[in-house]
Amino acid sequence: MSEAADSKKRTRKHYGAPRYKKQRIARELEVGMKGILITCNLNERKCTAEAYNLLNEYAENLYGPEKFSEREESGSEEDEKEDEDDAEAALKKEVTQMRESTKKGKRRFQAMDSGANNVVFIRTQNLDPDKLVHHILQDLHATKKKKTRVILRMLPVCGTCKAFPEDMEKYLDDFLEPWFKAPAQATYQIAFKARNSSHNKRDEVIKALAALVGKMNPKNKVDLTNPELTIIVEVIKSVCCVSVVRDYILFRKFNLHEVVKDDAGPNPGSKTSPAAAAAASSDTGPEPSETKGTSERAEAAGPRTEATGNGNTEGDLKNATPAE
Repeated sequence: MSEAADSKKRTRKHYGAPRYKKQRIARELEVGMKGILITCNLNERKCTAEAYNLLNEYAENLYGPEKFSEREESGSEEDEKEDEDDAEAALKKEVTQMRESTKKGKRRFQAMDSGANNVVFIRTQNLDPDKLVHHILQDLHATKKKKTRVILRMLPVCGTCKAFPEDMEKYLDDFLEPWFKAPAQATYQIAFKARNSSHNKRDEVIKALAALVGKMNPKNKVDLTNPELTIIVEVIKSVCCVSVVRDYILFRKFNLHEVVKDDAGPNPGSKTSPAAAAAASSDTGPEPSETKGTSERAEAAGPRTEATGNGNTEGDLKNATPAE
């Protein structure tokens, strides 16, 4: 009797654990994904719903309606006629198609577990997240029409790698070439933030990244006032999300609440800063705590400097004078 009971217990454990583990792994942010990183104000579920509505609206404008696989769309002519006559059947078929596409990971947008509080990651398929986010912000900036309540910032993620210094340096060496390797050149700034990560020091990452950009072309210069390009580096746990964007200052650091406000006058500031101070200043507008632990380092800028340089020499760092 006892042997039979023990056998049942072992069987339950055997069949129960792997199923839960598989679901967790399939829905987490992982290396190799592309998508959109969204920060919100405490309500992640509502943020996800808002993100789906906003992204689908603008994606249909850019890429047309979402298409399903031929197998999902296929069916006999009789079924199609029945669906046309019966609205309930048509709705049921559409829901079935959406569920099948979600299971296969083929949907245009799919919410994933980001690994940080108040941060939602929407995985994208068959589209350019940078182009889509820029299109959204461009429209909001032009129309000044507020379309979200809980979404704060929307950052494209065009590449991901392991968040360890050697992996990041190797990956970014190839990733940044189209924008910064000679003959290409640009003014730039670096916006870095780490969440739930203790193995990346902000100043070290920025210094290494600026040196890498300077090595690609010495004519690349740091500009915190009005850079042509902004290198966004977001580290969450052991995943590093990166992208290179334009109009980061114009679109209020990609803050959807701030971008719909009336444009303010020019804000005078220093022209350039050395590599160690290449990071962007703290985010415009309030942003809640976004971590699940105590290891977060905020994105607030380090000591500003007034020295000029191309982000490629250590002399610029030594001669820099911190601003008060």
